[in-house]
Amino acid sequence: MASNTFKGFVYGAVAAASYGLNPLFTLPLYADGVSADSVLFYRYGLGVVMLALLMKVQKQSFALHRSEVLPLLVMGMLFAFSSLTLFQSYNYMDAGIASTILFVYPVAVIMAVFFKEKVSVITAVSIALAFVGISLLYKGEGGKTLSLIGVLLVFISSLTYAIYIIGVNRSSLKDMPTAKLTFYALLFGLSVFVVRLKFCTHLDPISTPWLWINPIGLALFPTVISLVAMTKSIHYIGSTPAAILGALEPITALFFGVLVFGERLTPRIILGIILVLSAVTLIIVGK
Repeated sequence: MASNTFKGFVYGAVAAASYGLNPLFTLPLYADGVSADSVLFYRYGLGVVMLALLMKVQKQSFALHRSEVLPLLVMGMLFAFSSLTLFQSYNYMDAGIASTILFVYPVAVIMAVFFKEKVSVITAVSIALAFVGISLLYKGEGGKTLSLIGVLLVFISSLTYAIYIIGVNRSSLKDMPTAKLTFYALLFGLSVFVVRLKFCTHLDPISTPWLWINPIGLALFPTVISLVAMTKSIHYIGSTPAAILGALEPITALFFGVLVFGERLTPRIILGIILVLSAVTLIIVGK
């Protein structure tokens, strides 16, 4: 049991850190004029191919029971809309700040309201600290605030991803092989971008060969590796602890945002991040 718990936390950490690489591979494509829908089409399409190859190597069956189709369709739609709203938020705010706000998954609230999971004092204090931290991120220098549209997009992304995390653990899919679950979630999610791109007639091309490293990186790290690791983490330790480990996601995103893209890291932003991560640490200690 202890070994499984350790594996669950390791997988959760890998999932979060991998997901934090989204801005690293997305922003260069935006700079090249590729739209969010096109970026996500490449990300999901390449991810489906990678997982199909993995399933072939592992000799897994692609067959589905009729009862599994609808839950997989829902999971795919949830993850697609979470990705779309997060990627759109990058057009309204720094990717590092967007990722920090995204981290405050409403998993604990959903589990308490719909699944009667008890909210402890530590959890309540942690949520309060997280909201104070977000308010520091929201309030800019000289009274200037972040884009309300950007913040709303990140909250929608956070909510849909939280429902995805809980759905994987609470639905009939919890016993499905990880690669197979992720393959079909991405395949059904891909349909969202096919439709939004008018069946690929509005798909933006990638202008130079070296830029292809970005959609390949998006498909491998924040998609295949992150989703497979997150699913394994949920199987080992459950939805809430797996979501809590998302603390590593904004750290990764902020690190590359500042180092690669020159995003500002002011004392106010640092304090906000510290409060958010302190909230997570409290919950982990409580667990």
